[in-house]
Order: sequence, then C-alpha cells, then structure tokens
Amino acid sequence: MAITEKHFKEIVNKLVVMKDTSELMIDLAYSSLFLNSMSLAEEVAALENFMDDLHTDFEQHVLSSGFTSKDARDFIGLIRLGVVTEKIADAAMEIADVVLRGLEPHPILKLVIEEAEETVTKVTVSETSTLVGKKIREAQIQEETGMWILVIRRGNWWLRPRASTVI
Repeated sequence: MAITEKHFKEIVNKLVVMKDTSELMIDLAYSSLFLNSMSLAEEVAALENFMDDLHTDFEQHVLSSGFTSKDARDFIGLIRLGVVTEKIADAAMEIADVVLRGLEPHPILKLVIEEAEETVTKVTVSETSTLVGKKIREAQIQEETGMWILVIRRGNWWLRPRASTVI
C-alpha cells in the first residue's frame, strides 16, 4: 500500500509545526535567560509539553503511513528530523530551566541583564479591545508604545507574529 498525498502533506505540516515550535522555544528561552524573565521561561515549559505531544503524534503518523519497504529509508529520515526538532526543544527547556530554578546567572550575563534597557511583559488582549481584528501593522504597537511583540499565544497555540498577523 502506498502513502496517499493527503497523508504525506499531513506529515509535512506536522514537521513544519515542530520545526517552527522548536525555533520559537529557542528564541523564548534565550530571551528568558537574558532578561531573567520567569514568564518567558514558563512559556518555554508550556511549549515543551506541547512539543512532546506533537512529536509523539508526528512519529505515530509517520509509522502509520503504510509505506513500502522501498520507502522505509525516506521515512527513517523523516523520523530523525522529528527527533532533532525534539532535541532542540529539550535544549531550549534546559536554557529556560536556569530561570525557572532561580539559579544565579553567570556574572557576565548578570551584568548584561542589569544593563539591558529591554523589559518583557505578558499582555492579554480582551475581546472588547480596539486592537481585536487589526493587523499588527495597522495597530502600530511598536510605533505607539515602543514595544514589539515577541510571540502570540492563542489558547494552546503559539505563533511568531508578522506585520500581517491579525490580533
């Protein structure tokens, strides 16, 4: 039995989500460390749990593909890519864990944190906000407040915002 195009696209989409999530986790983990932000470190921890489930689902999807023995080598490659994205997510969690455990940062990193002008805050946009339905570009958040959006969380879904992302 050969794999269907639909099933293959689902596998690809799951791999893309895993790749994007692991990249986002690295960004958030480094930010949590450099800014000593417990809030960002907690987001990394939540993403780690999401990533574990996503990785398991991805592997089950690949293994249930009905590929032929001739195709097995290609599918092993897909599984290995999934493992790599999971390892990146685990590394991000290790970085964020420094903040979560309240460990003292290295003296040089501590100086960087103290000298940094950046701060991080978590903001919830209410359903009645004038921002709802606007694209980030239209809302002019950076121009009006000097803030830029690092990540948007919608329920159990995180995404990197673009200028065209709708709030």
